[in-house]
Order: sequence, then C-alpha cells, then structure tokens
Amino acid sequence: MVTPSQIPAGRFHAVAPTASRKPFNDVVTRFWSLAAPAYDARYLQRLVYRPAQDELIAALRAHQPARVADIACGTGILADRIERELSPEAVYGVDMSAGMLSEARERSSRVQWLTGPAEQLPFEDGALDAVVTSSAFHFFNQPAALREFYRVLAPGGMAGVTAMSPRLPDPLKQLGIRWNPAQQPTPSEMRKLFTDAGFTIAEQHRVARPTWTLIVSDLITVGVKP
Repeated sequence: MVTPSQIPAGRFHAVAPTASRKPFNDVVTRFWSLAAPAYDARYLQRLVYRPAQDELIAALRAHQPARVADIACGTGILADRIERELSPEAVYGVDMSAGMLSEARERSSRVQWLTGPAEQLPFEDGALDAVVTSSAFHFFNQPAALREFYRVLAPGGMAGVTAMSPRLPDPLKQLGIRWNPAQQPTPSEMRKLFTDAGFTIAEQHRVARPTWTLIVSDLITVGVKP
C-alpha cells in the first residue's frame, strides 16, 4: 500500500467536495463498494471489460507516457496491467469506491491508489502524461471530466476513453426524452466532447470484439493535449 511519504511532491492536491458529479453517481459508488469482489469474475472481465482495456493498452504503448492515471480504476485490473506490461515511471489508479480500492491495493503495491472523482482529480495541473478510463465514462459528468483530464495533462499528453456508444440512433433521445441516467455518446458527440475540452482527436474507432460479444457496443476515442 502506498503511503503519503511515497507520493512525489508537487503532483497531487487534496480533493474537496464537488457539485459537478451527477447525483446518480453516488448510488453507483455505493453499489460498487459492495459488489467489488464480483467485479473480478473471470467471465465478466473476459466478455465485457478485457477488449476495451486491450485497446487502451495499445494506445498507451504507442504514446509511451511516463506518468499514467487510470480513472475509475475499479479493482485495479487495467492499472496493474499498465504497470506490468508498459513499465512507465509512475501509474496511479483513482476511484471513488472504498471497496474497489481495497481490492486494488491487494492486487498491486506498485500502483499508487488514490481516492477522487473523475470531475475533480487529485493531481496538480500538468502532472500526467496520459489519462485513461475504461467502461465508466457513461456515469461521469462528461464535459467536466474531460476538462479535468485536459487540466492534469502536460502538453502532448493523451486522454484515452472507452465508452458505451450506440450503433444506431436512440429514438427517445432524438425526441428529447432523457430516460437513461447513463449517458452513451455517439461517435460524433464524443469527438465534440473532446474538442470542446481542448483536445485534438488522434483516433477513434469501435472497440474490437469477438462477434459473439458485439451486444456490447463501445468506442475508443483518443485525444491529445496540444
């Protein structure tokens, strides 16, 4: 477990309560604090989460960042893979769920595990070279989270997001009916979210999945801070 004395000075700041999170997220955080042990089930990881994480690993490998943060890191599977497979200078896992972080700390002592929301990260301006998040973006305040990703990145830093994204237009959304608290942007909406936050789009494509898992419709978008 990382102690405060192990955290490099000048890269972190305390997180104060923020109103930018969606109220629904408090329910989600409480749920995952209880359900954290089940999250690691092998079939769930292989079918749902692993393909998106593979895409982010590939994007990071191409970018070769020294300091990486996995936001909404859950039980730390992706952050641990980043540390083991890419060996950057520093890897941080950030989550709001105490239960998830407890599982993550058991997984790795080399990743630095921190508590904080995506909309108010516990890092100083320009402290990171890459920020990633996998299969959690639909629960964020998305404009606020991407602005925060931009803030904590150094110039040239990358943000990689895998997110649920429908393949077909949502007829209720087209009628202005917001029925789902989990926001699932279309590819064009995702590109606009990134560019509105200041990013230049580096790549965007559907997450590569086996045919029999295509019921999961997700997208990877990578942006770079100029």
